Amino acid sequence: MADHQKRIHPAVDLEAGRNRPSAPLVPGGSIRSDKGDPAPQRASHPHPHHQQPSHSHHGNGHHVPLPPPPRRVAPPAPLPPPLPPPKRRGRRGCCCRLLCCAVITIVALAVLAAAAAGALYVALDPKAPRYSVDRLAVSAFQVDPSTLTARAGFEVTVTAANPNARVGIRYERGSSLGVWYDSYRLARGALPAFYQGHRNTTVLAVAMAGEAQLGSAVVAGMQSAQRVGAVPLAFRADVPVRVVVGGFSTWKVTARVRCDLVVDRIMDVSSPIKIKASNCKFGFKL
Repeated sequence: MADHQKRIHPAVDLEAGRNRPSAPLVPGGSIRSDKGDPAPQRASHPHPHHQQPSHSHHGNGHHVPLPPPPRRVAPPAPLPPPLPPPKRRGRRGCCCRLLCCAVITIVALAVLAAAAAGALYVALDPKAPRYSVDRLAVSAFQVDPSTLTARAGFEVTVTAANPNARVGIRYERGSSLGVWYDSYRLARGALPAFYQGHRNTTVLAVAMAGEAQLGSAVVAGMQSAQRVGAVPLAFRADVPVRVVVGGFSTWKVTARVRCDLVVDRIMDVSSPIKIKASNCKFGFKL
């Protein structure tokens, strides 16, 4: 009995056959107490930045090392957005630019032309010519009682005055003159072609003749006006002219002369006719 008690047996290492963990059972820096590991109590509320334990505890007390947590790889930096393709200049933009240039050019030319015309107007100081019927003689006047056709002949003296100091007037062929009673043209004629210089007054004698179909009422009205000594007549003239400035001649325009006359008689050719009133107007027809 005494020998048995004094015999010393070597201690058997129970952990010899087991794999020892390569890492400590409790991570460094952690705090443990007798009341247990606080990690299981916080497992239900993990913190997003809480470091997970590197070992797993099994029911048999073995500690199995866990694989290291995956490394977070930073996402690649976003690429800058691609540059937009260059805008193509279409035909519409070119047409708009051409149209704008054309409009600006036309406006500039119009302004220059207006300025030149204004300067020319001031330099020339143009004035309208003056016309008057100074004498009207009846060479023939007969009314056919069966047909009421009037045949008349007149000699008209027209005075044309050009008051301009730097502008001349060239009278072209193709003029048309007429003597009217009411709306009936009694006679017609034409002016000769001639040039009228600066500050010139020209007196023209024009022979006119014609016939007109009158009604009985027109003849009666003419006779009544002659009895009171106030027969209304009208002298009309359309004359093509050119304005001459120095050696430059403008395009052809039509000068219009309108004269309202009142004579004492028209149906009696035995004595000269007296012009009691005369009012002439002048204008251009482009």
